[in-house]
Amino acid sequence: MYESYYGLSAKPFQLRPDPHFFFGSKGHKRAMAYLEYGLSQGEGFIVITGEVGAGKTTLVRNLLGHIPLDQIVAAHIVNTSLDPEDTLRMVVSAFGLPYEGASKAELLNRLEQFLRSVDRQGKRALLVIDEAQNLNARTVEELRMLSNFQTDDRSLLQTFLLGQPEFRATLHSPTMQQLRQRVIASYHLGPMDAPETRAYVEHRLATVGWKGDPAFDDSAHAAIYAYSGGIPRKTNTLMDRVLLMGYLEELHGFTGAHIEEVVRDISDEFQAPEGLGEPDAASMRAAPGQHDLQHGERRGASVEQLDERMMRLEKSIVSVLSILKKIAATPPGSQRQLDQE
Repeated sequence: MYESYYGLSAKPFQLRPDPHFFFGSKGHKRAMAYLEYGLSQGEGFIVITGEVGAGKTTLVRNLLGHIPLDQIVAAHIVNTSLDPEDTLRMVVSAFGLPYEGASKAELLNRLEQFLRSVDRQGKRALLVIDEAQNLNARTVEELRMLSNFQTDDRSLLQTFLLGQPEFRATLHSPTMQQLRQRVIASYHLGPMDAPETRAYVEHRLATVGWKGDPAFDDSAHAAIYAYSGGIPRKTNTLMDRVLLMGYLEELHGFTGAHIEEVVRDISDEFQAPEGLGEPDAASMRAAPGQHDLQHGERRGASVEQLDERMMRLEKSIVSVLSILKKIAATPPGSQRQLDQE
């Protein structure tokens, strides 16, 4: 919508992780160095944690986009809310092996034979587990056991674990001692600082052909950082809305006041509608088993309704803006003909 208005080749602030937009902040460069170091070792576990939206998935996709395919066979798993056996099936499937109807013993045998075949070809196998904070202790132990596939002199499988900060609690629990002994490097990816957030915004814009239109003054960048706290995903969410507002209001320069206006709009949109607040203690006691489910369903419905209203509103605004532009461009003598249309 706003891309053509500002002369951009694509949306610069999409939420989908895209290694094409990878920005090497100090933290991201260090995390990448840990991943590359682990890759060079060819064994054990590498653990990367970070806040929601910190850029962990973009980080690993950037890595996977640069690994030599003639040397490394990689599998990437993002669905981790599974029990141990289903996780094993996901691992087998991610490496392109059949898994339906197989017992656990058959799955392990297929995986081991595959890993040994990869090794005979002079390659290595890499397993990347995203959203590792969803793994329970039994599933983590199942993954650790996979590292027991070895030849006489090397491991047949290396694993990268990426997750939110709570995964660190799992990792340091008393039952995880054997896994910790196999972690060769661990790094926590923190948020960007203010100068890096500014550079991040400008980097993503420049990636799609930005030539300085629109412009952002110092107060705008300060407001962007104040809202996002240096978290890439929050920055993307905000900036996408900022550029949409700029298109609708025909802005070519943004100040802190413009950014704060969008922040207020976002905050208002995500306030719970009346009647959807937290229930009182009496209602929770009356239906303890139903409360979380019903409350979650109501929240889901309200978010869907909000999305629909926002889409309709945006379409209406664009339609009105198009009509106004048409009226402004119509010569005075042609106004009657326009009215008849």
